[in-house]
Amino acid sequence: MTVINGYEQSDREQKLAILNLPSLEAAAKKIIPTGGFGYISGGSEDEWTLKQNTAAFNHVQIVPRALTDMEKPSTQTQVFGIDLKTPIMMAPAAAQGLAHARGEAATAEGMAQVGALMAQSTYSSTSIADTAAAGKGAPQFFQLYMSKDWDFNQSLLDEAVKAGAKAIILTVDATVDGYREADIINNFQFPIPMANLTKFSEGDGKGKGIMEIYAAAAQKISPADVRRITEYTNLPVIVKGIQSPEDALLAIGAGAQGIYVSNHGGRQLNGGPASFDVLHAIAQAVSGRVPIIFDSGVRRGSHVFKALANGADLVALARPVIYGLALGGAQGVASVISHLNEELLVDMQLAGTKTIEDVKHAKLLRKQEQR
Repeated sequence: MTVINGYEQSDREQKLAILNLPSLEAAAKKIIPTGGFGYISGGSEDEWTLKQNTAAFNHVQIVPRALTDMEKPSTQTQVFGIDLKTPIMMAPAAAQGLAHARGEAATAEGMAQVGALMAQSTYSSTSIADTAAAGKGAPQFFQLYMSKDWDFNQSLLDEAVKAGAKAIILTVDATVDGYREADIINNFQFPIPMANLTKFSEGDGKGKGIMEIYAAAAQKISPADVRRITEYTNLPVIVKGIQSPEDALLAIGAGAQGIYVSNHGGRQLNGGPASFDVLHAIAQAVSGRVPIIFDSGVRRGSHVFKALANGADLVALARPVIYGLALGGAQGVASVISHLNEELLVDMQLAGTKTIEDVKHAKLLRKQEQR
């Protein structure tokens, strides 16, 4: 263990023997301090939406296919002109130093090892440059929480462009903090600094709760902000936190080159629908005009398959990867993605889908079709 400001950080580095991703949470809880674990694992209010995120995958079933004369399916894909070994990516998630001393640098290293896309958060423990360097040229996206201070936004965007970010993810569903009871119970304040918050009025985040940090972020975000960031960076802007077809179309109309369907892992509006339950309608509205990223509740290869078959181009997750980070550092991260890929490959074979493009056209049986 490494200790910083009295907070114990894992410094493990090892491959993990994983039975399944849900089992990682209990193992990680034993080594991540209570406040940090509550921040990572918790949702808002009574966590109804958080729970529904995973349960919703049972609302459709994969139709098995036989006699397809195929074997050895491949998870390779291409999105935004980027060749990837898997459609599974790391969702942007704050403060990964709560799980491991190397934080996002180790996550980036692990994702690069398995040819998966890494997205880093504005509120990361590791700087944009250091996270990019750890990936050694592997593709990364940068996620922006817009500040009220445009100079601060420009500084972050400049650093992301300099570091070689392939796209900017603009999060739009966190203009205020969801009511996260675990943080209140634990009186949680970040014990370690957030490397990207050191230049301007936000400070470095240390000693603050997430509600205080969000208070410095923009409470008003409009389509004009999408256009402004696109023009400033000349990079694709992906709008994250889309949960309705109407907002997807607004974002595309403002110049967004990607839609990110997410309810923030059940951490924002409790009582809203599961992310998976809104994906199909959003994908129909987008109608292939731009790629779609999906997250919230993904724990199985079958969840990845269903999300792809329901309209997603990339499928992201965070909590299980962070648990793998705590348990095994970069190698633990790689182990998590490798295991999920293994489950996905089994599902692809049994559904008669040789490529990710085949998965996108696979038939799903919806509950209403069974009546």
